[in-house]
Amino acid sequence: MDEKLDALLEKYTELMVGDTTEELKQKLEVYALYSHIAKSMPPLVKHWHELYPDTKEEMKRLFHEIKQMNEAHRNKE
Repeated sequence: MDEKLDALLEKYTELMVGDTTEELKQKLEVYALYSHIAKSMPPLVKHWHELYPDTKEEMKRLFHEIKQMNEAHRNKE
C-alpha cells in the first residue's frame, strides 16, 4: 500500500505544482493532511495552534507558497 499511496501523492504533487521532487511531495503531503484535518475537525486544529503558536504562521507560509506554485503551474498550461 505504501507504494500505491506514494504514487498517488506523486501524481497529486505533479498536478498541483508541475514537479515531483521529494521536498515538494513532503510539502504537499503536509498541505493535504492539514487541509483535511482543518476541515473535518476545526477544534483540533485550534487546540494544536494553541499548543504550538508558531505553527499557524508556518502553515500560512506553506499554503501561500503552494498557492503561488499552483498558479504558476496553471499559467504555464
